[in-house]
Amino acid sequence: MSLYHNSFTKTQSWQDVRGKLTPRADIGRLTWFGVGGLAEWLFEPADTEDLIYLLKNCPREIPINVLGAGSNTLIRDGGVNGITIKLSGFFRQIKLNGSNSITVGAGASDAEVARFAAKNEISGLEFLIGIPGTIGGGIIMNAGANGNEFKNILKKALAVDRNGIQHVVSAKDLNMEYRNTQIPPDWIFTEAEFFGPKGNMGEIRQKLKNNLKHRADAQPLGKRTGGSTFANPEGHKAWKLIDEAGCRGLKVGKAEVSEKHCNFLINNGGATAGDIEKLGIEISQRVQRRSGIKLRWEIKRVGEFKKTNREQAK
Repeated sequence: MSLYHNSFTKTQSWQDVRGKLTPRADIGRLTWFGVGGLAEWLFEPADTEDLIYLLKNCPREIPINVLGAGSNTLIRDGGVNGITIKLSGFFRQIKLNGSNSITVGAGASDAEVARFAAKNEISGLEFLIGIPGTIGGGIIMNAGANGNEFKNILKKALAVDRNGIQHVVSAKDLNMEYRNTQIPPDWIFTEAEFFGPKGNMGEIRQKLKNNLKHRADAQPLGKRTGGSTFANPEGHKAWKLIDEAGCRGLKVGKAEVSEKHCNFLINNGGATAGDIEKLGIEISQRVQRRSGIKLRWEIKRVGEFKKTNREQAK
């Protein structure tokens, strides 16, 4: 039974939403790792107003989580209590805003935005083609690739907080820095506006091809992975620290450190979320013992640890 069962049953108004509401949803399969437990509830809002309605009517003690593309997310084996929100449909819209600006839903994929910008001859967004995530997640972590990052293209963003109040902020307001954005933990981004100078179609397409090739050459594509596991510490490369600590090819259960890029963890088939997280923790400990540097997780770990049979029997 849910830890929040009473709140769910006593207050039904939050369920009067227009979007899709699914109990006991298998969200682990929606992540790139393809592992993990169930979400108590999965909510896919019809639009921003629908999202605001749920947030205003949902009891405060019920936790709210957001799932993007699932590319840098590990759902723990015990599942996720409360409501998991996935922005799809309405939130994947991309619209041209004048000659050098586009408005994008937070559920749109970074690659879709890169291609849309290229089609409309807007340059500076080519790096998005190499980031396997959604716009909302990219803003939260100030994602980047190929020498560029979100803070350099973001004009403004719209977010909704836990009380259903909307906020409009600029990149400067968000104090965006390397792989981090300083925002309240309850904010859910719903929309963003990006800008870039007009460019040459041929040059833009060539940059897209180069970025895709770089990704294919450097990363273990075609594998069940979650992208970069750890952020680069200042003045260091995470992959190099991991390699120097002797972790290339290291395994825990069916989880393995990629031989191609050792800042990537791979589910070789049959790995549990526990295997993957234990492997990441072992890497972090080995790196700290060798170099004195503590690695910071880029992968978001969500949910509860799976209880043992003994714990379940209590």
